[in-house]
Amino acid sequence: MTRCAWWLSLILIMLLAVAFGGCAGMQTGQTQSTEDLLSAAGFRMRIPDTPQKMARLQMLTQRQIVAHSWNGKPFYVYADAVNNRLYVGNEAAYQRYQQLAVAQKISQQQYMAAQMNEAAAMDWDMWGPWDPYW
Repeated sequence: MTRCAWWLSLILIMLLAVAFGGCAGMQTGQTQSTEDLLSAAGFRMRIPDTPQKMARLQMLTQRQIVAHSWNGKPFYVYADAVNNRLYVGNEAAYQRYQQLAVAQKISQQQYMAAQMNEAAAMDWDMWGPWDPYW
């Protein structure tokens, strides 16, 4: 194997490792963000403390807010069996969660737009001629 091919193989392996690691990290980060919003909105976290509760938690739809009804009153459930948690909220908590989620999405979009504007406004010519062999 030539030296160039060896370097290309190493770079490819590193890129794949970062890509696959990033996907796993995104799921964990996304779940944490959702759970933070649920808590901020007034959802209450419950930890299953019996084998029966744990079995029931695993049967629920995972990592999605699902509407249920009990004694004619609506409530919302977010199950996370991987982290051994159940979040439960009423209608007011669910409405607040939706507001917080929208606000977070707008904030992320504004942040990304600001980053793009900053990059576009950068005067790259002031750094001099570009040398491909730094």
